[in-house]
Amino acid sequence: MARKGAPAKGRKDRTRGREEREPFAAPVDSGRAELIPDRERPDGWTLLLDGAPQSHVDLGDPAHLSFAYQRRLGHVIDLAAPPLQPLHVLHLGGGAFTLARYAAATRPRSTQQIVEIDAALVRLVRERLPLDPQARVRVRSVDAREGLAKLPDGWADLVVADVFSGARTPAHLTSAEFLTDVRRVLKPSGQYAANLADGPPLAHLRGQVATAAAVFPELALAADPVVWRGRRFGNAVLLASALPLPVAEFTRRVASDPHPGRVEHGRALTDFTGGAAVVTDAAAKPSSAPPPSVFEDL
Repeated sequence: MARKGAPAKGRKDRTRGREEREPFAAPVDSGRAELIPDRERPDGWTLLLDGAPQSHVDLGDPAHLSFAYQRRLGHVIDLAAPPLQPLHVLHLGGGAFTLARYAAATRPRSTQQIVEIDAALVRLVRERLPLDPQARVRVRSVDAREGLAKLPDGWADLVVADVFSGARTPAHLTSAEFLTDVRRVLKPSGQYAANLADGPPLAHLRGQVATAAAVFPELALAADPVVWRGRRFGNAVLLASALPLPVAEFTRRVASDPHPGRVEHGRALTDFTGGAAVVTDAAAKPSSAPPPSVFEDL
């Protein structure tokens, strides 16, 4: 591990005339954070929290998205409005600010807010993986629902939820009441996108789709085929809106990813829920805990 105070971008190797980066670890409010250099990308870093990968960021190329779920959320950002049009984006969950960097790079002059409860993590990312000073990104260290509640009606073109505590989505961010406040903050044409994680028998995922359907009339869900079939734990990206979604183009892009995924919507997505109940604050539970084997090769 790097000594405390060593810059994330590494130290100079005088014999080879290049920078050699080292892993870095530090305690944060939610546990132990690690920054692991990407050996294939000279400015790439992976953020782990208590051993679970949270974000990948390339400081030299913020438009590069490494994780499959981040690529799918990147497609959502790309399709939210015509190319280069600035957006108002709310990010619930910060990680390494990967998607805020992406939106700033691909849609200059966008106005973005990140809500990340872990203030120590925010300080670490700001210091070790600094944001472009030209990016219009504000970061607030409060609970996601508290931060959401402070935004005015109709502020956001896009709300992105990517919140995990101990590799699980907190219970209070899974309910219809939470999604009702998300819809309040969205513009009439705005979209909500969430990174969800679940494994067999996909009870959490089915419940989240049913809950979103109670608040938003238009839904789509993207996931790897093996996740759809309930064969392994993995991520799914839920997309929701009051207006019709760009399902055909979203489907094409997800299918063209390095790790191709499948998108379901309409009747097929309704059938997928299998009659799952709408989640309320009173009955909400955290998402499923991932099996240890999910991270053993990382």
